[in-house]
Amino acid sequence: MTRPATAPAAVSPAAAPATTVAPTLAYEDVKVGQELPELSIPLTRTLIVATALASRDFQDVHHDPALAGERGSKDVFMNILTTNGLVDRYVTGWAGPAAVIKKIKIRLGAPNYPGDTMVLTGTVTATDDAGRRVEIAVRGVNALGPHVTGTVTVLLPSARHPQEGEL
Repeated sequence: MTRPATAPAAVSPAAAPATTVAPTLAYEDVKVGQELPELSIPLTRTLIVATALASRDFQDVHHDPALAGERGSKDVFMNILTTNGLVDRYVTGWAGPAAVIKKIKIRLGAPNYPGDTMVLTGTVTATDDAGRRVEIAVRGVNALGPHVTGTVTVLLPSARHPQEGEL
């Protein structure tokens, strides 16, 4: 038995998932001591393996649990390129799409293993009025302790001069 062909149901704009992009923070709205909201990142095996391979880091400790164990690790663990990317994502998620990352300086600590969660936090530690630069101290902690600590410098647009489109 064949069914008659039917047109797909139209999706009303109200029922469609909303995709909104947060506005970019203006430099003038950021103050030293301001805290960024926490970001919790579930550390799945897929995240750890896929991001290591995507960043062309083929070291076995990032994708082969048996070989990672032979090298003294309890499991595969996240590579520094992934951690760097997650720190970038954290800061740009707070600052907005027109923010420009100028510098990321991080240090690794406890490994990020599958099955854990890393919680990123940050605090604005310095501002530079002449260059509209903001420095943020970042920290990512898992169940073992601090995984990543460091600083990120970001350039923000001015609310006073919105036509300064070029950063």
